[in-house]
Amino acid sequence: MFESRHIKTFHEVIKAGSYSAAARSLGYTQPAITQQMKALERDVGSPLFTRVGRKMQLTEAGEALARHAQAILDSLSTARQQLDAIARLRSGRVRICAFPSASATLIPEAIARLTTGHPGVHLELYEGEPPESLRRLVRGECDIALAFTYPGMHAEVPAELVEFRLMEDLLTVLLPTGHPLARRRAVHLRDLAEERWIAGCPRCSANFLHACAEEGFVPDIAFTTDDNLVVQSLVAAGVGVAMMPALVLSFLCHEKVTGRAVEPHTRRQVSAYALREHLRIPATALVLDELKAVAAARIGC
Repeated sequence: MFESRHIKTFHEVIKAGSYSAAARSLGYTQPAITQQMKALERDVGSPLFTRVGRKMQLTEAGEALARHAQAILDSLSTARQQLDAIARLRSGRVRICAFPSASATLIPEAIARLTTGHPGVHLELYEGEPPESLRRLVRGECDIALAFTYPGMHAEVPAELVEFRLMEDLLTVLLPTGHPLARRRAVHLRDLAEERWIAGCPRCSANFLHACAEEGFVPDIAFTTDDNLVVQSLVAAGVGVAMMPALVLSFLCHEKVTGRAVEPHTRRQVSAYALREHLRIPATALVLDELKAVAAARIGC
């Protein structure tokens, strides 16, 4: 293994033509240059220079190393610049795995803030529902995972993950605009017992079934999908109603869909997770801070 300072000195000796000239250029003493070249020759296992009269001439090994010296130094310089940029938050890549409604709301706002303040930080976005998103985080397939839990739900979080609570997301019900209960500001879940329902992801469906059981009925689930746009289209077509988080109301695409608060009130906890050791990576810490800021702004609205 060659030391980078030895390669730099070797390159300067070649350019300057002698140990003494290289010493003057680098601000070293000539004995220091001699010692570094001897150390490099030990690493190479062969002499690098030979004297022809008063001139220094590269040996075959020296010529071979000389052909690579500039590329080695250029590569080290590029690496230093990239590492410095990452440390100073001028660049960096952060991979986020988030559930769909967060991908459509919290993530775009965070990206907009990052683009303004830190344009060199790049985000890669993957969609995934919990608990699979947390498994992907543990496997190293992403750097931050956004996930949610419902009250009373036992959700195992791997010990190596750190949780950052972002916000509580109120559950609502999506109704066709012409539905009789759409005139109300809030709808009691029990009043929808006879409706056909559209259920979501497994975690959301489990909470929905539990909420219905608490109100004394078993819902008629006609469709199941975790695609929020499909849910809206089905509700707009009048083929069912759906219990959805309030985040979804931020991107309602159908004029024929109305969102109303559902009683009794239930909120899901939205959190960001990261591996403990990744918190020391500046870009990851920055993205977490931006997500917290975005969530706090929504809470304050």
